[in-house]
Amino acid sequence: MRSVLKDGLLLLILPAVILVIWWFVSADSTSLYAPSLQLILWTFAQDWLGAGFFEHAIPSLVKFLAGFLIASIGGIAIGTLIGFSRRLSAALDPVIQFLRAIPPPALLPVALVIFGLGTAGNIAVIVIGAIWPTLMNTVDGIRSVDQEVRDMTRSYRLSLRKRLFSVYLPAASPQIFAGLRITLQLSIILIVVSEMFASTSGIGFYVLNSQQMFAVPETYAGTIVLGIIGFIATFAFVIVERRVLAWHRGMTISSSKG
Repeated sequence: MRSVLKDGLLLLILPAVILVIWWFVSADSTSLYAPSLQLILWTFAQDWLGAGFFEHAIPSLVKFLAGFLIASIGGIAIGTLIGFSRRLSAALDPVIQFLRAIPPPALLPVALVIFGLGTAGNIAVIVIGAIWPTLMNTVDGIRSVDQEVRDMTRSYRLSLRKRLFSVYLPAASPQIFAGLRITLQLSIILIVVSEMFASTSGIGFYVLNSQQMFAVPETYAGTIVLGIIGFIATFAFVIVERRVLAWHRGMTISSSKG
């Protein structure tokens, strides 16, 4: 935890320097499109440290977390099944490749027709667009388990449950977490995109509405909120990843020393 906090403080140094430079450079700005940082932060405090947080941030966070969790669990579950079965992989591969090739924003009209304007459609866009990195990395991770380990599990006659949770998933966990990190980033992007076109609340709706009303400080303030959410979500993910994969990091260090 101390190492993670130290890394987090180091990550804040460059943004702090940029904010200080931005503050002084933009202090006397009278441009409509490049307002001063002081005005942007004042707008941020007015709109997001009060009722605006509950009106726009909370709905976005709920949809983002729901979409990310469903995409993660679904990706791991489906990826595990495909990784175990070559026949299932061959049967599903054309469908998977077809769906992967569709750009997630192109799913917005379909989601709008099926789920309507609101939360369900936003979550559906996140799940369909962000599930693939986790799914494919899980497949690769399951298939990369050493053949000798597979043979050993059969020799000891381990049950499917023990093989899955004690051997296969732990061995595949580094690749699974690599996929989960990409899924997390895609989920943040897709919640904004989906809210811009298929929602009447949320951060994406706030940013788009501000841009259409030429409320430039509000547009900047909404973008700052997105950056803060992305940073906190990534930082929390790194903490979980380091705890879960502590064994893998220790094993890598030991093998490199050896």
